[in-house]
Amino acid sequence: MQQDADATAEAVTRLMEADRFAEIEELSNPALREQVSADALREPWQELITTYGPVTQVGTPSSESAGPNNTVARILVTCERGAFAVLMSVDDAGALQGLQFAPPEAAEPVAAWRPASYVDPASFTECEVTVDSEPWATPGTLSLPNSPRPVPAVVLVSGSGPADRDATIGRNKIMKDLAWGLASQGIAVLRFDKVTHTHGKALADIADFTVVDEYVNPAVAAVRLLRDHPSVDADQVFVLGHSQGGTVAPRIAAAEPAVAGLVVLAGATQPLHRAIVRQYRYLAALQDPEGNLDDDPTIQEITRQAALVDGLASSTSGQQPPLGIPISYWLDLRGYDPVAVAAQLGKPLLILQGGRDYQVTVTDDLVGWQTGLAGHPDVTIRVFPADNHLFFSGSGPSEPAEYEPAQHVDDAVVVDVAQWIHQRADTSR
Repeated sequence: MQQDADATAEAVTRLMEADRFAEIEELSNPALREQVSADALREPWQELITTYGPVTQVGTPSSESAGPNNTVARILVTCERGAFAVLMSVDDAGALQGLQFAPPEAAEPVAAWRPASYVDPASFTECEVTVDSEPWATPGTLSLPNSPRPVPAVVLVSGSGPADRDATIGRNKIMKDLAWGLASQGIAVLRFDKVTHTHGKALADIADFTVVDEYVNPAVAAVRLLRDHPSVDADQVFVLGHSQGGTVAPRIAAAEPAVAGLVVLAGATQPLHRAIVRQYRYLAALQDPEGNLDDDPTIQEITRQAALVDGLASSTSGQQPPLGIPISYWLDLRGYDPVAVAAQLGKPLLILQGGRDYQVTVTDDLVGWQTGLAGHPDVTIRVFPADNHLFFSGSGPSEPAEYEPAQHVDDAVVVDVAQWIHQRADTSR
């Protein structure tokens, strides 16, 4: 598969160099062709060439598996006045399914992950577990503190997409950061591969796939696994969700009343289809601050598809899934209000938000939690002004390229989560 990805990466890069962007569509999978036009690819490429000058060398691609049906290929493009990396996601058939431009160091092979300074590897052990049952069982890892008595525990729930248990993004593993950081502070942590990561091909044939299948059922099974473990305090099992995992976290607790409380990291309250449009507009404005976003063909198409979500009916048949997401999934998600569900739970909530996050924002999403949960007891909301969507600290407007360099989840976030869980566990005793 890596040979196919390397070949696709080199072919796409050569086509961009030759200004043959229309031909790239022939190498793309249907979902990418539907969402991203040739013009949308040409614009950022031309901006880079204007900045760095004509291409002098296209490097040799390197690639590594990023999960089932997904290989990430990296290629360095050197120009007269500088260089940049092209990162491509390629499926098992060799079709392009994602592309982005990044700083030149992003073309380097991914180095081995190293734990953050706040991790004490000697303070906990790990074992492999299986979450849920066949046919949708997934592998996971349980991090257990070295403690003579049962400890509080947390299930980690990743964001959108077919994430592995570590939520690996390039050189970074935010769920592993959280797992090892919390385990170092005396909290058992269970993280697991998403069902879309382990069973992606099989799920493609499921016509009625929903949020329940992707998030709720596996997370409930993980909670029950922890509650049955002799080293875990069965009354103190929490759920921590990041991004879409945070949005869905209240629904998990509603399905499993034994959940002791929720930690929501960058959980959206704005509907997903509208948030996607907002994110595309933000990124387009970063690339061309003076451009008219309403004239951008990609934004026009994304906006059109997002509008289809509002008009979906349960009897819809024969229609292409808007934004490449199954219609059954949209219908399920469209009827879900995370804030309203959270308000009815009567459980403690910790909601954390990065101030520089452009994917889930203070003004579009956090305000939903603040307004809907105002006056509710035991709800803690905190903003980390320097953090982005992955809770990496930085400065200036956030952009996708800053996710690439090796870094770790903000230590203040890990400390806050650990202290909050311990306080809730101690209070209940």
